[in-house]
Amino acid sequence: MTESALFDRTDLRLLALLQRQGRASNAELAAQVNLSPSACLRRVQRLEADGVVAGYAARLVPGAIGLGLQAFVRVQLEKHGQTGIAHFADSVQGWDEVVACHALTGDMDYLLHVYVRDLTHFSAFLLDKLLNAAGVADVNSSFVLRTVKDFTGLPLPRG
Repeated sequence: MTESALFDRTDLRLLALLQRQGRASNAELAAQVNLSPSACLRRVQRLEADGVVAGYAARLVPGAIGLGLQAFVRVQLEKHGQTGIAHFADSVQGWDEVVACHALTGDMDYLLHVYVRDLTHFSAFLLDKLLNAAGVADVNSSFVLRTVKDFTGLPLPRG
């Protein structure tokens, strides 16, 4: 099924608005997409029920809550069997510093997105958690100097 068959132009406009203004009231959304409030609410509820909209969350400013250092950490595992992969995935779930973990193709197996207070905190995370995880063969870290783009939404087809 094509994207255009899944969503009409109004759905796409609603999704774009919800990604950028998750706290907008139903009346505000309805006005921006030229629907009655009741019709708008039905559409939003359908998008939620269909699993297109998974939830709403506040975006915190990392530095404002003491997380001044951001890193991307590439991890290579020693073995790629189900047990090793499952153990690593379970370990990552318990690490508060990791906000995202992606399995990759290529020479590294995982990419971790990490937020910590400072370099001392990162060192403790690396030595006490990541390098102590069973099956970790290699770790490569890059620190964020500056964020050029930080849009958390998804690209939508043009409606």
